[in-house]
Amino acid sequence: MAQQDDNRNSDVYGVEVDAQTRCVHYRSAVDIVAIKMRCCGVYWACKDCHEALAGHAIAVWGRGEWDARAILCGACGLEMTIREYMDCDSRCLGCGAGFNPGCRGHWRFYFEGA
Repeated sequence: MAQQDDNRNSDVYGVEVDAQTRCVHYRSAVDIVAIKMRCCGVYWACKDCHEALAGHAIAVWGRGEWDARAILCGACGLEMTIREYMDCDSRCLGCGAGFNPGCRGHWRFYFEGA
């Protein structure tokens, strides 16, 4: 089940990250998902922010790791597993906020075999 992150979005890294995890690269109303990178264990607003600032390559989450809590809703701070996120129909399981369905096209950068 998804879990509330008490720190909300204060620990999301990126370029010009706002209170709902949007960054300079993705700023639409539905760009409110941050992903914990497997390589460094911290939340990033997007892969482009990680590439610009992290100083190392992204390591993808393996299929066997999809029960890891690695997705953060920028609207309510709910932390979801990768599997929950992939199955959520682009809506937060906690608050119902809409996520960008176009992000599905980027899953291959984060999740093995996605």
